[in-house]
Amino acid sequence: MSGRQLHLNLFVYPGGHHEAAWRYHGSDPDRLLDIRFYQDLARRAEAATFDGVFFADGPSLADNVRYASRFRLEPFTWLSAVAAVTERIGLIATASTTYTEPYNLARLFASLDHLSGGRAGWNIVTTGAPQAAQNFGLEAHPAHAERYDRAREFVDVVTKLWDSWEDEALVADQKTGLFADTDRIHTVDHEGRHLKVCGPLNTPRTPQGRPVYVQAGSSEDGRAFAARYGEAVFTAHQTLASGQEFYADLKSRALAHGRDPAQLLVLPGISPFIASTEAEARALHAEFDELTQPAYSLQLLHRLLGVRFTEEQLDGPVPRALIETGGERGNGSRFQLVLDIIEREQPTVRQLLHRLAGARGHRVVTGTPEQVADQIQEWFEHGAADGFNIMPPWLPGGFDTFADEVVPILRARGLFRTAYTGTTLRDHYGLPRPASSYTHTKEHA
Repeated sequence: MSGRQLHLNLFVYPGGHHEAAWRYHGSDPDRLLDIRFYQDLARRAEAATFDGVFFADGPSLADNVRYASRFRLEPFTWLSAVAAVTERIGLIATASTTYTEPYNLARLFASLDHLSGGRAGWNIVTTGAPQAAQNFGLEAHPAHAERYDRAREFVDVVTKLWDSWEDEALVADQKTGLFADTDRIHTVDHEGRHLKVCGPLNTPRTPQGRPVYVQAGSSEDGRAFAARYGEAVFTAHQTLASGQEFYADLKSRALAHGRDPAQLLVLPGISPFIASTEAEARALHAEFDELTQPAYSLQLLHRLLGVRFTEEQLDGPVPRALIETGGERGNGSRFQLVLDIIEREQPTVRQLLHRLAGARGHRVVTGTPEQVADQIQEWFEHGAADGFNIMPPWLPGGFDTFADEVVPILRARGLFRTAYTGTTLRDHYGLPRPASSYTHTKEHA
């Protein structure tokens, strides 16, 4: 197999990505707190040679948990258990730069990378949920620009911590009695606007050198951040044209930073409803939408747009004039995505709710295995994606169908691997292992 290859991650959400997934007769909500459920999913994704499994996280309880399985499981604990039963698949965890400290986070990811033999990835987020502030003793959630300013400094500090041990620092020479070459272990001595960290890290350099830097966010601040730091970018787009614009813009920005654009992977989310015929797939999708609860959906829409609708308004048009585009909410990429749907399609409130129920603004694809593979190939070959985060509407069946019926088509078309060729997440993504930034300091020049 030659040529450019797709990258595929399994994006795991408790129960699945459709908001009514837990109510579907093919789901098993009694297993959502059973680690064996997630271990089985990861083994299944590894058997399908996926690049990674991705666990989202957030430091507060979603305000819509009354109607949907929107609790959060701490990802390091969960992924450590997944690492123990898998060998190759990448392990990507979300961690916030706003509500964690860099030294602790660096230790957690370094430990996961060692534990897994080099399979860790950090999904870098600034946290959009304002209620998180009260869980950390803050009076108010920091503003969007302030969160990104801290994030830039945070990533710089964590990078220095991961680099603070050179590769040759761990010696473990039993004959000489030298365990570590302390000349190759460096303090960080960082003091900036938001953070003050001495270092060095108390964990040796990891198998990947550094875990893979993953970023999620498509706002102006998010794009600038991804172009500077990101190695894989999770994003949401509804149209091919939107995906192409984002892809070209991000690659261009990376090049302006002196980076190789091929080393920044763009991975949109896609949530597929798959059946043997298109009509059956549409009926399956409709079955899920019938299980949605307006009280949940209207609350989600209020959080996204800042406008409250009632159930009496469900079959009326979404009043665009009531939606304000300024202020903090207007900076968000998901806000703009939903606004684009409203302006492009002019849906009723109910139609908009069903659009968002499938995957919270990520693209929902409904069709046969061939039709789903066609759309993946179109985006991949026409400058909109380097691969995809697969977001099954429900678990485990939604993923089983994709793995059993779509993956073989992608392989037959020469678009996706039939076997792993490396052992680390960087290997799977085709990313180089970075040298420690201290390797070429004066004392070792």
